[in-house]
Amino acid sequence: MADRDPDTIKQEIDRAREQLASTVDSLASRANPHRIADDLKAGVVRLVKKPPVAISLAAAGALLIALTVHHLRHR
Repeated sequence: MADRDPDTIKQEIDRAREQLASTVDSLASRANPHRIADDLKAGVVRLVKKPPVAISLAAAGALLIALTVHHLRHR
C-alpha cells in the first residue's frame, strides 16, 4: 500500500464523518414519532377528503344514528 499524505487522510476522515452525521440526522428525523404521527394524520385527512370516502363515511354515520335511534325507541 502506498504511503498517503496525512492531511489527505484527515480530509477524507472529516468528509466521511460529516456524511455519517448527516445520515444519522436524516434517520433520526425520519424516525421521529411526532413526524410519523403528523404524516399519518395528513394521509388520513387526504383520504377522508376524497368524495367517495366522505360519502361512505357520511352514509355509515347516518346508518349508525338510525340504528341507535331505533334501538332506543324499542327498548
